[in-house]
Amino acid sequence: MHYLILLVWFFSLGVSATCPVWAPTRAEEEIAVLEAQLMQWDDLYHRQGKSVVTDEHYDALHIKLQQWQRCFHPTLEPHQPLLKTDGKVPHPVAHVGVRKLSRKDDVAQWMMNKRELWVQPKIDGVAVTLMYRQGKLVKMISRGNGLKGEDWTAKAALINDIPLTIPLLSRQQVFQGELYLKMTDHQQATDGGKNARSIVAGALMAKTPAEVLSHIGLFVWAWPDGPENLTQRLLALRQAGFPDVSEWTHRVTGVDEVESWRERWFHQPLSFVTDGVVVHSLPSEQGWNWIPGLGNWAVAWKYPPPQATSEVRSVAFSVGRTGKTNVVLILQPVQLDDKRISRVNIGSVSRWRQWNVIAGDHVSIDLAGQGIPRLNEVLWRVTQRDYPQFPDATSFSHLSCLHLTPECRQQFLARLEWLSSKSVLNLTGVGRQSWQQLLQSGYLTHLFSWLALSQEQLKVVPGIGDARSHLFWQQFRLSRQRPFKRWVRALGVPIPEKAMNALVDDSWSQLLSRTVEEWQTLPGIGGGLAQKIINFLQHQEVRQLIHWLEEPAALAVSSD
Repeated sequence: MHYLILLVWFFSLGVSATCPVWAPTRAEEEIAVLEAQLMQWDDLYHRQGKSVVTDEHYDALHIKLQQWQRCFHPTLEPHQPLLKTDGKVPHPVAHVGVRKLSRKDDVAQWMMNKRELWVQPKIDGVAVTLMYRQGKLVKMISRGNGLKGEDWTAKAALINDIPLTIPLLSRQQVFQGELYLKMTDHQQATDGGKNARSIVAGALMAKTPAEVLSHIGLFVWAWPDGPENLTQRLLALRQAGFPDVSEWTHRVTGVDEVESWRERWFHQPLSFVTDGVVVHSLPSEQGWNWIPGLGNWAVAWKYPPPQATSEVRSVAFSVGRTGKTNVVLILQPVQLDDKRISRVNIGSVSRWRQWNVIAGDHVSIDLAGQGIPRLNEVLWRVTQRDYPQFPDATSFSHLSCLHLTPECRQQFLARLEWLSSKSVLNLTGVGRQSWQQLLQSGYLTHLFSWLALSQEQLKVVPGIGDARSHLFWQQFRLSRQRPFKRWVRALGVPIPEKAMNALVDDSWSQLLSRTVEEWQTLPGIGGGLAQKIINFLQHQEVRQLIHWLEEPAALAVSSD
């Protein structure tokens, strides 16, 4: 893990940079605990080669720590990541690093007015310097802080891709490259990082030789004072005995070509793990003048991470149509793939308790099937655990909130959303916002009271107006022609889909007359569910609604 932290000032972070409303003692505690954790991760990586958190997650938490420090200690220097090890060996040519860009437009802007551009995959490995004198390898140095690193020369002899001698005897030669774990048909789009970089780092940092060293490859991406002509450079590297990188080096003139290679390497089977592409131009400085962080001749365009890190703003509880309490995390908005994510559903209250997540915690989000946001991991928990109040689950059930009361608003609204959906009564144009407007009007008292509304009543509801009132009125009238089964669904009778499809009843009287044994003849219904259906249909409020629906003035439905 390189931990090249994007230093973003808190005033450029928008809403995410709002200072927490904490007492000084709590602020000190939160800052100290997070700072200690980041330092532990730094130590694990740089001294032991263990990467227990991704770069993206580390960076997000580091930015959060710096934000807190600026909020509560604005005059002090914010914490910086540990970018060095105990290494004291100076690099003959500094590692400048590459600036990371996230948007195609930014890459296009950087490429403007530059010549001799080429693109390579951004190998996800461990950066090193290889120094040769009179054609013999004399040093292999870890990247360290870019100026100094650790002496890994003894390990070089165990890595087959590193030539111990090269036919370049005239002067000192310096190469920079990536040591990576060799893979077979690795597809970045589906296989991800495979922890390959940490495996390589661990083997290089280990005191005793590891067998994995024989499976490490070398990708030379910089020859600071080598030939300026790209073709000559690639040929000379190959003749010197380094692995040929010509297959992974392509001239480009526009950002569309870069994007094409980026997409190809993302899906194509490769022999290494990659996390993006690097676009190179000819260095503007001689090697002796390179400075870490000031290399303007190469940029990286990384692949979007499969996960995003966000801070939880609040925990929201909502009662669904069947009376179950649902928990949603309200997030600081983040971009994931082509979606902007600001909330994630984590299910029941018991599930929320298992996650143990509250406002202020940092979480990892990914996308499940059909692009639905999913909580993947709780990365960091604030030390002070202030849990929100949640609804009493015993107050709600599949039989509650058929009539509107102040405490029933959420479940009642969920019932209305359900019955207006395409698979139920298909009330085109009538959605959650429309039902909220009707609820505020005071016209709705029970689940089907909207059927009795006139166009004039709809017209005076704030936010609806003439055009929409006519649309709603038409949709309400059309609903009376929906098949009987649709109205059974709208009422919320707990009949499984397969059983509903097999149901031949076309009137409430037929439905109400069914016995437990008769219900069990339908697919998917056992004795317990049959009794549950009967109990539902015999409930006083349900019978009142059925009676209301049977009134000729209220409803006339088809039996189709």
